[in-house]
Amino acid sequence: MKEDATRRLLLLIEEQLGWGDAANWPSKDFEKLNILIQEKTRISLSASTLRRVWGKVDYNNQPSVTTLDTLAQFAGYENWRSFSSSRQEATNVKPAGAHQTKKLAFRPLYLIGVFAFTIIVIVVSIALVKPSRTVDIKNYSFSYRPVTHDLPNSVIFKYDAHTAPTDSVFIQQSWDNTRRTRVAKNAHQFNSIYYKPGFYHAKLVVGNQIVKESPLLIPTNGWLGMIDQQPVPVYLEQHEFMSKSGMSITTSTILDHKVLLEPQPPVVAFYNTGNFKPVSILNFAYTVDVRDSYKTGASRCQQLNVVLFTDGIPISIPLSEPGCIASLSLLDGVKEIDGSSSDLSGFGTDLSKWVNLSCVSYDGQISIFVNNKLAYKYKVVDRKISILGVEFLFHGTGDVRHLELSSNNKVIFQGF
Repeated sequence: MKEDATRRLLLLIEEQLGWGDAANWPSKDFEKLNILIQEKTRISLSASTLRRVWGKVDYNNQPSVTTLDTLAQFAGYENWRSFSSSRQEATNVKPAGAHQTKKLAFRPLYLIGVFAFTIIVIVVSIALVKPSRTVDIKNYSFSYRPVTHDLPNSVIFKYDAHTAPTDSVFIQQSWDNTRRTRVAKNAHQFNSIYYKPGFYHAKLVVGNQIVKESPLLIPTNGWLGMIDQQPVPVYLEQHEFMSKSGMSITTSTILDHKVLLEPQPPVVAFYNTGNFKPVSILNFAYTVDVRDSYKTGASRCQQLNVVLFTDGIPISIPLSEPGCIASLSLLDGVKEIDGSSSDLSGFGTDLSKWVNLSCVSYDGQISIFVNNKLAYKYKVVDRKISILGVEFLFHGTGDVRHLELSSNNKVIFQGF
């Protein structure tokens, strides 16, 4: 049944995340899960949607196939169909009363024997248990070296975990627990490949304890365009999406790469990371023009995201057709603001025409404008965060021009 397969999928994700029973997850865990899903699948499932799927909110309907596809991809499957048709472990259920033919007179003697055996096992176990060894993080080392300034990019991790009290030693590529690989504790090198740019938090994990953590920037060699798909994206040549006037991708370019636009359009991304000096989130101005003329089939909402990569959680600003603003989610560098419970109507606009988006941080507050009209504002986080790169995400086609990032009235990065 679909309900059983859905429950099996949710339990698998809970196991992969390692956060314990979802019944005990606070709201912030669903916000974090939204970020992890968007990072891995490039599809946003709002925190409110995730709470409904996990039964934290009264909701009688089953999740949509689109939602289940996204969750299955996050769990490592191609889609919902491939997960639901995967082989389930057989569960042997004995019929009721199958062993009731034995005489009840023997049951007390049998129970006494089981009890005595259990006591013996407990006593022996206590005698054999060795005192647990604590993990001293000073006994571990962890470093990395990217091999190139382009994508894909292999990263060479050097580590020393020979003092680990367990063989459960892992290297985790990012804050996503599902991207954790077991390594030999007596070895000293592990190589991992990154297909997408961005800022990651690589970790050395012993058991369930993070003993070392290193910030890891995967840069681009100038502008990078890609059609996102699993497991390896389609990388675009610069002449396929760049010109003197800006960046653009057409339906013909997508189809030339044998990628279908229906029933679900692919996510197309433009990146530029690690190519300008970090800009403090406390004082910056960012402006850009974007357009999305693809409004066919499942792309009727024309949803896109303008992203500022930071050395923390990114700032991700959504835009869509006005009627779809309830499905939007905004990342403000700390948390998710969900369009189903917050007013994000200022981000609804006609994207078939050029739209100017600007984001200004001044005097402890970030203000976001759409076509020179205030769409949203919030207080700046009281900690040091810097902007390291920019990204644009489209569902189908998209256009970008007139980009500028400045700080203290000085232009830091400019394009087109």
